[in-house]
Amino acid sequence: MEIVPEGKNFRLVTKDELPAVADILVQYMPESLKFHQTIQTYLNNKVWDFHFYVAKNWPEDPICLHFPGCTSTPNSHPYESVTIFCPSERADLVDLVTTEDILLDLTKPLYLNFTHEAIVNRFEKRYEAQDKITGDVYVCDNPPTDSNEQLPPDVELVRLQPEHMQAVHDLYPASDIECREVFEKLVAELPAYGIFVEGQLAAWMVQSYYGAMFSMQTRPEFRRKGYGIYLARRLTKEVAARGYKPFVMIRPENDASRSLYSKLGFEKRFRTVRAVLHPR
Repeated sequence: MEIVPEGKNFRLVTKDELPAVADILVQYMPESLKFHQTIQTYLNNKVWDFHFYVAKNWPEDPICLHFPGCTSTPNSHPYESVTIFCPSERADLVDLVTTEDILLDLTKPLYLNFTHEAIVNRFEKRYEAQDKITGDVYVCDNPPTDSNEQLPPDVELVRLQPEHMQAVHDLYPASDIECREVFEKLVAELPAYGIFVEGQLAAWMVQSYYGAMFSMQTRPEFRRKGYGIYLARRLTKEVAARGYKPFVMIRPENDASRSLYSKLGFEKRFRTVRAVLHPR
């Protein structure tokens, strides 16, 4: 599909402009962290084919978008899903999105990737948010130092490869949104590790295209053996060493993940929401 260079309120950013956009986003940390690190991984590894837009009055109007947002939508249309950043105290800038009738078809649902809850609240003035999922962003400012923790002799830590991704995707809880191709591209370019017990994949974790610690899963029969925190500590250190700020999104009801990451020094910063927005 043809990529639109300019909408009513937004313009497409060239690759050469992205470092300057990232520099502006730094002043809005930690809320801009996810968007900022998406730009980083795009420039460093081109993990996914994103199209970045800024407001025509950028940076005075500090709102930016990238399409697609979610990686799998009903019609696989690049402008059907979106990720948005603007400072929470400037949530009124969302009105530039809800009146954007060139890039977006305002008569159809919009798939919104994890976005600050203040932005979603502003959307709800004109949209009805359905299928809402919340996630709290936890950030690690001081990654853990080396640990003497060792795996048992019959357990092996392996750098994951694309051929491992079928097993990972089969057990990923949001496999209806993230297609297997996403995982294959991630592990081809970004750190990803699995723990194998007697040749069987028992637990895994990968770095996402937005720089987060992503998809840490342990098969039920291998839980309570310390594999999760071993992987999280290893990946936290590697993500930080690669120049990214380690962070995770944790469901509010997920006490186990919150406890695990708290032990590694992660602290809650704000709440995000993923939703399908239906015009009112």
